[in-house]
Amino acid sequence: MRRCPLCHNSQTYILLQDKKRSFYVCVTCGLTFADANSHLPPTAEKQRYGSSRAPSKQRQLSQFILPLLKQIQHQQAGHLLGLNFGRILDDASLETIEDAGHKLNQYDPFFAPDHETLKQEYDFICCYRVFEHFQNPMKEWSLLSRLLRPGGWLAISTPLLIDLDSFAKWHYKNNLTHVSFYQRHTFEYLAKNSDFELLFAAKDLVLMQKTS
Repeated sequence: MRRCPLCHNSQTYILLQDKKRSFYVCVTCGLTFADANSHLPPTAEKQRYGSSRAPSKQRQLSQFILPLLKQIQHQQAGHLLGLNFGRILDDASLETIEDAGHKLNQYDPFFAPDHETLKQEYDFICCYRVFEHFQNPMKEWSLLSRLLRPGGWLAISTPLLIDLDSFAKWHYKNNLTHVSFYQRHTFEYLAKNSDFELLFAAKDLVLMQKTS
């Protein structure tokens, strides 16, 4: 069986095999993942990523980050330094954040590969529809954990996998750039085995806080 790319456990089983890919489930952490042999090459993945820069997608990203920032402000006073990881926010929204006295750095492996942003520590990190693209989720999780300050917030938008029995009919798996799918149990596992507390996980939103 395939080794889980998140917890590296070898106790996995095949959940679905269709015409294009095979999908496995990890017994330990609950991650459902596509066979690595079916991952798209970087050039093809970049082409698919380009569609996420459409105005409608930009609005969705803005509607995710701006209310989150207001919520964090109620919990943490002062100027905040954040990281938008894996996507690019529009200039108008960035200006709104800066006018409020905060700063948001951005990192996108294809369209903003500024590795200097990965050498700082942040009060909050936003990952909007990014986690499902992680081909090596443990590597990315370790990076995000390192970048977040103690007490910092990690906000993740990714559709949670609720029912394994319905996975074959789930449209979200049909995008070939979507290779990792998470259950609530997956984030409970990550919180239990790292310096994080799981605050909320339902539907498309996961909110975690790094312990002090």
